[in-house]
Amino acid sequence: MKHPIKFTTPEEAVKVIKSGDHVHLSSVASVPQVLVCAMAERGKAGELHDVKIHHLHTEGDAMYAVPEMEGVFQLDSFFVGGNVRKVTQAGFADYIPVFLSETQRLYRDGTLPCDVAMIQVSPPDRHGYVSLGTSVDATLAAVECAKTVIAVVNRYVPRSFGDSFIHMSKIDIFVENDTPLIEEHFAEPNEVEKAIGRNCASLIEDGACLQMGIGSIPNAVLSQLTGHKNLGVHTEMFADGVLPLVESGVINGANKKINRGKIVSTFLMGSQKVYDFIDDNPGVLMKDVGYTNDPFIISQNPKVTALNSALQVDLTGQICADSLGTKFYSGVGGQVDFIYGASRSEGGRAIVAMPSITNKGISKIVPVLNEGAGVVTTRAHVHWIVTEHGVVNLYGKSMQERARLLISIADPSARESLDRAAFERFGSHHYYIKNSCGM
Repeated sequence: MKHPIKFTTPEEAVKVIKSGDHVHLSSVASVPQVLVCAMAERGKAGELHDVKIHHLHTEGDAMYAVPEMEGVFQLDSFFVGGNVRKVTQAGFADYIPVFLSETQRLYRDGTLPCDVAMIQVSPPDRHGYVSLGTSVDATLAAVECAKTVIAVVNRYVPRSFGDSFIHMSKIDIFVENDTPLIEEHFAEPNEVEKAIGRNCASLIEDGACLQMGIGSIPNAVLSQLTGHKNLGVHTEMFADGVLPLVESGVINGANKKINRGKIVSTFLMGSQKVYDFIDDNPGVLMKDVGYTNDPFIISQNPKVTALNSALQVDLTGQICADSLGTKFYSGVGGQVDFIYGASRSEGGRAIVAMPSITNKGISKIVPVLNEGAGVVTTRAHVHWIVTEHGVVNLYGKSMQERARLLISIADPSARESLDRAAFERFGSHHYYIKNSCGM
């Protein structure tokens, strides 16, 4: 059965947007770029004002967030990606702190209105269903709640399984544009990242269910797992690094209790190879973010091993992951969702991994977080911390014990000053005696 579509132009489609509307954009590689361009042109022409834009991390030019669009568009993102970081830090855009698991809830419970959802989908199948492809996340909720849904039908969008299918009848306006999805090619890990990868891999057991993001450190970890058996994946995102382990049978999901044998994610970003991998692949489930990132869903699988990162860690174990002092750098994301979920999992391990120092030689393990820095993961949530210098577990440890453990994996150039700061902070002769004894 064929389902003919009446297409319109991007310029005609975005005429539905009115001043004061809230507009959701699908995320990461699935941003409907032709609609963004057409919407921005309306803004330049003076046809719109006070249009609020919402999205997770996006790729490509965010032309609605440039200073020249102040008063026309207001970006209130759920995550500060690299393409909007400078304008957010400069005050031309803003950020809504929210657990990734609850981004969908902002729409579903009416906290945020959604007047227009602008999405990108695969061509319809013979039953009239299109797929959200690489990004389900909060976009499915936006589609459910939006007054108007505009969809770019793009043959390069993979037909993914899970919660990604939408019937054509749920879409109000169709635009056709066959532009390849934006790809991300990650650099090979450097020596520090390889050392972090080895240290993280030492914590991953056979049969573990993995959550890890995208980038050099996750790829470095994955490259160390070729000798493992029966690994699973339940994550919020993945990239090319998992593919060799799937092809070799290391990742097979055999030990999972829910979605056994399936890779579960809510969005992904990588090369065309990973987009091809999920196309028509029933072994990959692209699920609603309210499912993938629900700690009580996550914890149902055994040996959940969650790998996240940090910008700073203080000597008590507080994790700053979203800001550099008062400047927002990224977002809360799914870190707390997965750290809590992994810690509740039978045999689970929650890991925060990072280089011990920045590219400028500044220690990332600090006496206190920078003024204005936000605590994403509390000292009560934290478990394993990994740097290139080692692995420590802070769970169940006192403040003084935590300080000693963290100093042991700090960069050697920072250890003396950290030790002095710890002694001054805790004001304890007991700390000094235990530290000098190597306890």
